[in-house]
Amino acid sequence: MSLPEILSQRLRLPVMAAPLFIISTPELVIAQCKAGIIGSFPALNARPAERLSAWIEQITQALAEHDRLHPERPAAPFAVNQIVHRSNDRLEHDMAVCVQHQVPIIITSLGARPEINQAVHSYGGIVLHDVINNGFARKAIDKGADGLIAVAAGAGGHAGSQSPFALVQEIRQWFAGPLLLSGAIASGRAILAAQALGADLAYIGSAFIATEEANAVQGYKQMICQSGAQDIVYTNLITGVHGNYLKASLVAAGLDPERLPESDPSQMNFGSDRQRPKAWKEIWGCGQGVGVLEGVAPAEALVARLEREYREACQGLRATLG
Repeated sequence: MSLPEILSQRLRLPVMAAPLFIISTPELVIAQCKAGIIGSFPALNARPAERLSAWIEQITQALAEHDRLHPERPAAPFAVNQIVHRSNDRLEHDMAVCVQHQVPIIITSLGARPEINQAVHSYGGIVLHDVINNGFARKAIDKGADGLIAVAAGAGGHAGSQSPFALVQEIRQWFAGPLLLSGAIASGRAILAAQALGADLAYIGSAFIATEEANAVQGYKQMICQSGAQDIVYTNLITGVHGNYLKASLVAAGLDPERLPESDPSQMNFGSDRQRPKAWKEIWGCGQGVGVLEGVAPAEALVARLEREYREACQGLRATLG
């Protein structure tokens, strides 16, 4: 099955930037799209809910202006992430806004609902659904999703525990549609490896936290640049869903990374009334791939590095294969 044009054209690299809670704002999304990769943000980042429409308009207008000035290298499309969990009391409002503005790509997480897919399909958009195992993947496609984002072990934020080798090969046994891979991808060589496994695009999140446009405090960005895979802790304590977090931020919050209690998943809450303990305000999510990051840079510079490494990896592989 060939990829939809929106996932195969206007891209400098086969990459989508993952939506980062709090961190992804219009400034980062616009920079990502101008750099030639698909940018994205969680709808819940626009607060209050009435700001969502303004954010989408800001992104759309900025990318249209870029295309007018640079027809030789048009911007990549953008995506909006919707948390399809029963506690998200904004979902109906946020989806109505996305349909009104005909957002080209919707990413759904923590729940697959046919009516969401149908709403996006009504104007020609596509839906990509986050999955952490093959069972969830089948359910998402059965309910009408167009493609899948395989969130493997090592991904930042809410992450699965399965090896990307296992997860992708099981999905590819029966699904030939759009497939993205997430999990410790922060180099051009890793992007090529994702394609070699069978993914169409790499899904990169944590590396973009350490960019100038990211809406993250400087301490967060610096901690990422100073960390490696051994500094990441996998726990469900923070949200009720397992995810990866910076060990140093857990310690700073007064927690012992070696003795974290288990959370009750039924208490997971994405509603507008949700509250987190004050001590957890600066517990920071991060994936295992950050060991290759050397410093904070503009998003364009990060994409340029990824492109250079990707081209070099392609050439190296061709030479290896003769």
